[in-house]
Order: sequence, then C-alpha cells, then structure tokens
Amino acid sequence: MRKHLVATWLALAVVCSSPAGAAPRGEYDWPLRPRPQVVTPFDNPERDWLPGHRGVDLAGAPGQSVVAAGDGIVVFAGTVAGKPVVSIDHVGGLRTTYEPVDASVSVGRRVGRGQPIGTLEGGHPGCPASACLHWGLRRDREYLDPLGLLHTLPIRLKPIG
Repeated sequence: MRKHLVATWLALAVVCSSPAGAAPRGEYDWPLRPRPQVVTPFDNPERDWLPGHRGVDLAGAPGQSVVAAGDGIVVFAGTVAGKPVVSIDHVGGLRTTYEPVDASVSVGRRVGRGQPIGTLEGGHPGCPASACLHWGLRRDREYLDPLGLLHTLPIRLKPIG
C-alpha cells in the first residue's frame, strides 16, 4: 500500500512540475473562438537580437472578437509602431499581448478569461488568412510560447516500477 502511495505522489510531482523556462499551467484558453488555426508557430531566437517569431499567429477574420486568454489586468491598450496592441498582466509574472486588436478595454481594467478585449483588424503582414492575431507571451524579458498555456494534450500517468 505504501509503495503505491509513494508511486502516486511521484507521478503527480512529475506531472505538476514544469521545466525551467516553461509557462505555468493555469486557467487559460484560446484568444479567438472557435479554436483558430495556428498559421505561424513560435520561433524563439537563440539571442534576443536575432530574428525569430516571438509569439504565434492565429487565423481569424477582420472584426472578430478577441478575448482575454486568462484572468488579469490590462496594462497597455494603444498603438506600437502603427499597430493596435493590447497587453494583459497575469499571475506569476506573465504578460500576454494581442495584435492587431482595436481595444474595447482600457488600462487598469481587470478582465476575466474569455472576456472580450477588442476586435481583430486585418492587414497582418504575411498572414495567409483575411486577418491574423499575433498572440505573444513573456515572463519578465523572456519570451515563451503562448500555446504552452493551453491544455491541448491529455495528461497520461504511466506506472512507475
């Protein structure tokens, strides 16, 4: 009995722990509904100054509602380099960004997962759809793959021993 209890705790510890640099699992969901197609994956460069893709591009449609991926506080709703951007701070030092999004929320507003934060604009360069949402994630200065926030694969426990 004790051996099975130890094995169960060990399995839970492995499943619940996240590798260094990974985003913690939480209550997050897709920022577009229905579940969008990922048209450009995350491509973190080896060095900060090298080219890469620091987020994912999700296929959408102009005017489509964009929702908060998780609970948080809006820390930016404005324009960066001519593009409308919304940024939300979440627990654990995480920040999600959404562009190009015409904001319907203002800085300081608390938002819940699935709550509309704006509408998707067209014109994202290189987007094969009529519009693409660039969805980014970082912790402090480290960019992370936002798809790591989602529970897209079922968790399977394997026997130990």
